[in-house]
Amino acid sequence: MHLGFRGLRGGIFILFLLLFGASCQNFSTQVFGSNKQDSLSIIDDMEHVLKHEPLLLDKWDSLRRNQLIFTVDTINPISINNQKRKLKDSLRREFNKHPKHVFLTFDDGPLVGSFAIDSLAKAKNVKVSAFLVGRHENMGNARKRDVQRYKANPLVACYNHSYTHGYNKFANFYSDVKASYDDFVKNENVLDLKHKIARLPGRNIWIYDDVRVIDLKSGAKTADTLFTNGYKIYGWDVEWRINSVTGVPVQPLVQTVNKMRNFMNNKSSQTPNNVVLLMHDDMFQTKNGRKLLANLIDSLKKENYKFEFMEDYPIKY
Repeated sequence: MHLGFRGLRGGIFILFLLLFGASCQNFSTQVFGSNKQDSLSIIDDMEHVLKHEPLLLDKWDSLRRNQLIFTVDTINPISINNQKRKLKDSLRREFNKHPKHVFLTFDDGPLVGSFAIDSLAKAKNVKVSAFLVGRHENMGNARKRDVQRYKANPLVACYNHSYTHGYNKFANFYSDVKASYDDFVKNENVLDLKHKIARLPGRNIWIYDDVRVIDLKSGAKTADTLFTNGYKIYGWDVEWRINSVTGVPVQPLVQTVNKMRNFMNNKSSQTPNNVVLLMHDDMFQTKNGRKLLANLIDSLKKENYKFEFMEDYPIKY
């Protein structure tokens, strides 16, 4: 699992130092998340911090980045791994007190199937995010109407997925950084996109705030150039595929919902309590595909998840 890169905020870091410094007379030295032995009593201090300090996500990321200060206890040694486990369990309990958020994202529109996504968003009253390819709008008047429907629907947010989709030759597309960057700029202008939010074709790359997660290096320079020019780049946590011709799911619906639930419960998505689902517009051109999408939304509603736009990612506590 790729992780984000947030450090402790200054105030939280100072508070940790004060808490741990106050009890230094019982300990021999301090270590940063090493494999040395440390004291269980530090967890009591952390429990206090969990209840009184803001931005739970910062604490989670600091634990995952191994940045928390632990203090060695030579009298009553206990492994740092046990302390980390206890702290992570405490953080999970805190996260579970907050709402859980899902982001339904659809790539490659407008395509046959976009109309169904637009209609279901209205019928189910859920927010969805469409990452659009400008070249597809020129495939006919029906595709132009799909884009206009998306833009007119307040439950659909439209974002950038490049103009050409790299003609599906991704290594070649990303080998020319300027050309690939210009392809996104062209898409923004042609589709008149209002948000500088993008997803790279064929790449699961995240670059936003102080997070930088790269899956394949060939897309990294293009993503960095987009970010430097004001874009946020978002990937996905879970992907669901349906055969666009037959409407038969590659991954069964129950498997997809279970995977999203596991990411929520384990806090193992890119951001805890935030799960991004990737789908594609052409998955929903058949009656069976449309029914599956409706069932997916109903299943997620039963979990009491909140449906969000990618422009609001991540929801922080």
